[in-house]
Amino acid sequence: MLFLPLFLFLPPGGTPPAYSTGPAEQSPVRPVAEASGRQERPLGFDDAVNLVLVNSTELKAAHARRALREGGWVLGLRAYFPQFSLGASEDDRLSKIGSDSFLKNYTVSLDQLLWDGGRTRMSRGLEKAEITLMSDEIEGLSSRLAESALGAYRQILSARMIVSIRESALESLREQQRILAEELSLGLVIPLELKEGEITVKEAELELYSLRLELQELEKEFAAILGLEELPPLSETVDLHRSPPQAEAELIRRAALVRNADLAALYHSVLQKQAESKFASLSWIPSLRGSASFTVSGQRYPLSRYSWSLGLTVQFSSPWFSVSAGGNADWEPPYDRTARAQTSVSPLPDPASALNPKQARLALALERENLRLSRERVGRSAALGLEKMILSGERKASALKALGLAEEKYRLQELLLTLGRITRVELMEERLLYAQKEAEAVEAAAALLTAEWELERLLNLKPGTLGEFIVHQGGIR
Repeated sequence: MLFLPLFLFLPPGGTPPAYSTGPAEQSPVRPVAEASGRQERPLGFDDAVNLVLVNSTELKAAHARRALREGGWVLGLRAYFPQFSLGASEDDRLSKIGSDSFLKNYTVSLDQLLWDGGRTRMSRGLEKAEITLMSDEIEGLSSRLAESALGAYRQILSARMIVSIRESALESLREQQRILAEELSLGLVIPLELKEGEITVKEAELELYSLRLELQELEKEFAAILGLEELPPLSETVDLHRSPPQAEAELIRRAALVRNADLAALYHSVLQKQAESKFASLSWIPSLRGSASFTVSGQRYPLSRYSWSLGLTVQFSSPWFSVSAGGNADWEPPYDRTARAQTSVSPLPDPASALNPKQARLALALERENLRLSRERVGRSAALGLEKMILSGERKASALKALGLAEEKYRLQELLLTLGRITRVELMEERLLYAQKEAEAVEAAAALLTAEWELERLLNLKPGTLGEFIVHQGGIR
């Protein structure tokens, strides 16, 4: 079992347990990803986040969907180029009275969109905005996965430290039990005191056993999240004496409004709704298409007749009527020239689409209102997050003071035991209370780290970079 720095308990008359902030001793763990005997390097916060992101099937699927959409958007450039087609036909006619006909035709044609009021460009812009929103969703998913990984990491750190504390306390209790047994053999204590001491030790052993089971469960769950069979050594520690970074509330609020990932996604969503509203309002603009074709025909090979054709078509569509008007000019050398014009009108093709512009404007207004409310919420969350981090730091300082008082009280209890004012069982109970204060200090330090990470996530920062960010922004309070 791997443990972080722990409180060392000295026998009565010495110094009470004190917390060590030095580097943790790590046991070599064989890497799962490699079959060699080489020791894997310790796992830090960034390593844990990277492993979680790499092994997330949900994140892989999201990246694949975005890649497909991006590929489709690139291939959508085809809409700006002419459509090229080849055609071949053969018309055979047998007649009892006239001559038989075996007409063969081969045609090459081009069709090109000349103008559509920018609808194609706006359509591609909408598709690009959807891809941007997909990227924002991927960032949000990555942030949630990273948050779960860091939460599990820090929970394991705290659990390991508490197990270390309880192990040190149990070792001390066993030493006191041994002393009680010797005192009983000398007739200095009654058997009831030894029995009470044994019960105290058994209770501490049961509690430690329960904590170890919880720690093993946490480690197995974390290893599964990371995609590993065994959890490697952890390089990070929980520093009890680390102070929270200080910053002005207004600086944090402004930074949150600029850097928050959820707000960035809402900004992109508003831009998309604006493009959709503009697209819906310009749907009535007519489109203009041009066409050209070249045909070779004849009764037999080699084909000797050929013709050219040029055309122009204007299409107009609205909820109330649809109009298509066009003209063609044909030339069949050396003598024939043909011109034709045609128009078609379709009344009430789609009356319900008349509400589309209003719906688009309403969706845009709602999204803008959502953005406004989200900005207010993020600003309040930033101020509350900073206040929560400061309060967590104060609670940790209070826990350390309580730990110091518990240390002094334990010294006094040792003196009282020496003077015969208390029993050794009472000293053992005081040792358990001291271990409880140690665990509360560790939990307070872990709560401070959690509060700091929540604020970093709100500001879209990497873990542990809040202090550096505040110094860079010049917002130290």
